[in-house]
Amino acid sequence: MQRAAALRDAAHGRMLSYSRKVFIPLTKLCRDVCHYCTFAETPRPGRNPYLSPEEVLAIARAGAAAGCTEALFTLGDKPELRWRQAREALAALGHATTNSYLAAMCGLVLRETGLLPHANPGVMTRDEIAALREVTASQGIMLESASARLCEPGGVHHGSPDKHPEARLEVLRLAGELRVPFTTGILIGIGETRAERIEALRAIADLHARHRHIQEVIIQNFRAKPRTKLAEAPEPDLDDLLWTIAAARVVLGGAMNIQAPPNLSPGVYQRLVAAGLNDWGGVSPVTPDHVNPEAPWPHLEDLAVRTAEAGKVLVPRLPAYPEHVRAPDTWFAPEVATALRRAADAEGLARGDAWSPGERTPPALPAPRLPAAEAGLARLVERAAGGARLDAPDIIRLFAARDADQAHVTSAADALRAAVSGETIRYVVNRNINYTNICGYRCRFCAFSKGKTHEALRGPAYDLDHAEIVRRAEEAWARGATEVCLQGGIHPDYTGETYVAICEAIRAALPEMHIHAFSPLEITQGAATLGLKLRDYLARLQSAGLGTLPGTAAEILDDEIRAIICPDKIDTAQWLAVARTAHSLGLRTTSTIMFGHVEGPLNWARHLLALRDLQAETGGFTEFVPLPFVHMEAPMYLRGQARRGPTFREAVLMHSVARLVLHPHITNIQTSWVKMGPQGAALALRAGANDLGGTLMNESISRAAGTQHGQEFPPEAMEALIRGVGRTPQQRTTLYGVPPGEQQRRSYEAEDLAPVVQTAPRRRVPA
Repeated sequence: MQRAAALRDAAHGRMLSYSRKVFIPLTKLCRDVCHYCTFAETPRPGRNPYLSPEEVLAIARAGAAAGCTEALFTLGDKPELRWRQAREALAALGHATTNSYLAAMCGLVLRETGLLPHANPGVMTRDEIAALREVTASQGIMLESASARLCEPGGVHHGSPDKHPEARLEVLRLAGELRVPFTTGILIGIGETRAERIEALRAIADLHARHRHIQEVIIQNFRAKPRTKLAEAPEPDLDDLLWTIAAARVVLGGAMNIQAPPNLSPGVYQRLVAAGLNDWGGVSPVTPDHVNPEAPWPHLEDLAVRTAEAGKVLVPRLPAYPEHVRAPDTWFAPEVATALRRAADAEGLARGDAWSPGERTPPALPAPRLPAAEAGLARLVERAAGGARLDAPDIIRLFAARDADQAHVTSAADALRAAVSGETIRYVVNRNINYTNICGYRCRFCAFSKGKTHEALRGPAYDLDHAEIVRRAEEAWARGATEVCLQGGIHPDYTGETYVAICEAIRAALPEMHIHAFSPLEITQGAATLGLKLRDYLARLQSAGLGTLPGTAAEILDDEIRAIICPDKIDTAQWLAVARTAHSLGLRTTSTIMFGHVEGPLNWARHLLALRDLQAETGGFTEFVPLPFVHMEAPMYLRGQARRGPTFREAVLMHSVARLVLHPHITNIQTSWVKMGPQGAALALRAGANDLGGTLMNESISRAAGTQHGQEFPPEAMEALIRGVGRTPQQRTTLYGVPPGEQQRRSYEAEDLAPVVQTAPRRRVPA
């Protein structure tokens, strides 16, 4: 048990998972006659052998309403081969086989409720497994035993052709070939020996080594049931169960997911955890365990408490495990992959909250159950707070923090914030001017850009003329702004002269206004159109009035992800080259990350290290801004290719981990009130952030993606939020100086904005 627990801890840390599921007993008829089973029934007059589609949906909808993510279909094995009543009922339903009807009901539940089906129909053919793969997140068959001896006369499986080990192992093999995440396991105490258990576990291990598809192995203890041939048989004792769990872990390795049903071993949860399991299996808040109806499910709150007493954190998962969820195109049919993406967090577990970026009200972060952070994680945090450069695996570990570990990361980040920047929270009075929404690029996350004539969603295409750009800048100055932030689509008619002319127009009208403009993508495009080197073009923009650059167009600085979300955009090296060159000219830039779409903690780690290393080299970044992905109208989400943004836990944790990882090089961590919402931003300010960004006046990009807020957050509101978290507000300039007193006065007396004029598209002639 000690060896097994050590293997488990090395692979799974403190997490112990479970699936919140609803059980749908599609039919209780079965052709097999297992000597311990009370699930299977014989046909009864006046009783439909199968649940109707309406009954299936009613159960599934009750599960969805209770927060379940999995619909577990339980049923007997091919009852139509034994029972005339089953054949007649199937014919009335329009199906020839139980598995055909099962596939139809899995598809119905998937499409109508969003629950992810898991099917356990027994022995299947290749075609049946393939058909179910189209509408299930996972499938399963209990091997139970590899001993053919149990199928002989006197054995528990005599008279049950579907329980022959070779038939069940063949199903496991076919599932591997078809790339189906598969559940299996053994049933102990039914007459097998310990050597035969080891034989079964090794057979499972061999198949998994070949196909990597076995997602979990269940160690289920036999329970004697009335009205069965084994009603008086002895049950395996606790020591036997613990030995088998530990043996399974040793045979199958640390990474395998090993579970034991908690309802079959009440009161000994800590002992089961000590034996090496890392999963409780499916637990339903709605339906009983139809296979073991005498054993009620533990209440989820009680299960969480008992798990914490064993030193673990209870986390929800999906019917498919993270290893497979993180590779959806490999392991799932397209429709199922979409549903999994939308239900998953960045680690491939079930989303722990229903929040998405852009929504107004964030969920409360749960109080820790464990008494203290894990010692190894605490050491990582201490190293980071001391200025050490963590490597990618260390950073991934910080992002995985939950419960007391998460509380430790966020509190350490907030303490570091206090040490670095004190109790002052700064913000800048600025105006966003998105000068065109016409773009020749096809970034798959962007709901803002349009073609020249595209009248989609948030209004028509536009291309602001200089008069409207200057008018907005002058209005911003009159309302107390010290900065205009200019970004737009990459208009196919724009050249480098276009960006120079915009700067010159603003500087001519407002020589004291700070121009914060043009992402590294716009800089690269502008330089290329003029045939200039980056340094020469940036110097020209600087002469025209450019003050600083926004660090957008970064998304994820990892080309593995950029190839998916923005394949025609600049790559990581090009983005870093623009920032490095700008810094060498004295042009400082911000830095950002857009997270919560198709990437994961490894990609976050690579991104943060790229920024940290460049800042150590140049010192040119003013701040780091986490930008949670707003999914609502993003093309890749609407096509089923992205998650629903980060969870709230992930969004807050990004600020904390960034504070630690980027220390001591980037000292300002900004939270986006547009993406996080004011209440979410307030929590980020308690988790390591020290800056609230800009008042904006106009914001188009996030609004186009579907946020519920974002137009303007005036100084009075900014300062009320800051004081609400016990900090001192202070206006700043773009470069963290003190704004002129007259501008500060104007910012508190600002009149309403005049309506904007979105200049219609027109052919631009290069200067």
